[in-house]
Amino acid sequence: MKSHPEFAADLTGFTGEAPLFPLPNVVQFPCTALPLRVFEERYQRMMEAVLSEDRLIAMALLRPGWERTYESNPEIHEMVCLGRITADERFESGEYNIVVTGIHRAVVVAERETDLPYRVAQLELYRDFYSEKPLFNREVRHQDLLLNFRRLFPASRADSLFSQVLEAGIPLGVTCDLLTSALKLSLAEKQMLLEELDVDLRSDLLLEKIRERLPASGAELRVRTYPPTFSLN
Repeated sequence: MKSHPEFAADLTGFTGEAPLFPLPNVVQFPCTALPLRVFEERYQRMMEAVLSEDRLIAMALLRPGWERTYESNPEIHEMVCLGRITADERFESGEYNIVVTGIHRAVVVAERETDLPYRVAQLELYRDFYSEKPLFNREVRHQDLLLNFRRLFPASRADSLFSQVLEAGIPLGVTCDLLTSALKLSLAEKQMLLEELDVDLRSDLLLEKIRERLPASGAELRVRTYPPTFSLN
């Protein structure tokens, strides 16, 4: 298998470590923007440090049962998304509104022992992989994903997304991440798609999830909107 020469991630300032931002209800993907409200004091401290340095954090999904140990170090899924804070607003209360833009898949190799109120992890970066012998015609798969996704949003603003994806020649792996981020999937399904490095297999899984949400017959779908509404964090 080989790595695809896709959009080079801006890893400026990345030292191999980054603060962890574990959340119970968010899975972020590379090349996607995630708006968040930061209100816990320990993460306010994290924001102060990150914004004065490289602006990099690792978005992690908490494993089930996190409620029992949330104030300490609850277990997380090891595959995370390294992101950069691309917009921020601080309030008098100390809270922040931020936008995190996903940069790269990564795996938590170890967590560093510190006196900080937040967690810091050593990360190993992982890129998308493309088999030298594709399982199918990737251009056709690209079209299948977009056309089936469009059927889920028949009367929406999604046309601009499709035109941008088609005109920009975005790699299949990035397209999968963009569509997955926009779909209303379970956290387990999104985490599974984040962890799948083989782009052909990831597109198989995503196409299956999209088709599961299409009507079994030719009946009209009820109108849906795109982009979907963000949940508060």
